Amino acid sequence: MQVILLERVEKLGGIGDEVAVKDGFARNYLLPRRKALRANEANRKVFEAQRADIESRNAEAREKAENLSNSIADKTFVVIRSASDMGQLYGSVSARDIAEVATTKKLKLQRSQVLLNQPIKELGIFPVQVRLHPEVTIDIKINVARTQEEAERQERGENVLAREEEQIERVTGTGDFGYGDDRPRTEGGAQTGEEGNEPPAETEAEAV
Repeated sequence: MQVILLERVEKLGGIGDEVAVKDGFARNYLLPRRKALRANEANRKVFEAQRADIESRNAEAREKAENLSNSIADKTFVVIRSASDMGQLYGSVSARDIAEVATTKKLKLQRSQVLLNQPIKELGIFPVQVRLHPEVTIDIKINVARTQEEAERQERGENVLAREEEQIERVTGTGDFGYGDDRPRTEGGAQTGEEGNEPPAETEAEAV
């Protein structure tokens, strides 16, 4: 289907462009959301008659979006989630979750404005794009952590999982000797200097 765009559409074009799109995309998305008109002689005349108003309204909306972008652009938002020792979330962080956490008193975000290809399923800091207007896209960061303290450590650049592995090693005692502490061992594995575990004394026959 050939359509006339009423606003900029990613990978298609800008206001006034005539483009060919799949029928389903036009009927289910572009036309019902008033992002385009069917390209025919009647609609071409309607668009040209209203073009100045359409471009003026678009410019105002773009300026408003740019002003509102200051409230969240380049900011980091923390999302607290439960996760395993390996950093895998028990669940995920979706576009809806991000829209809720990044919403401010001045700016109400919708799930559709968050450009997330797939849900976040692990701990860490992730860059996410938010589209405030067809011509205004900003970057934010989502800090996914198990606690606020952990989020602050991630923000400082710490690898919280690496530190946790070190703590586990200290508690379980895994190390060079593979035991609960690092005291020297006999060949049989017994600790030296521990009652009942000293190596047997040499007999007179052995000493000769």
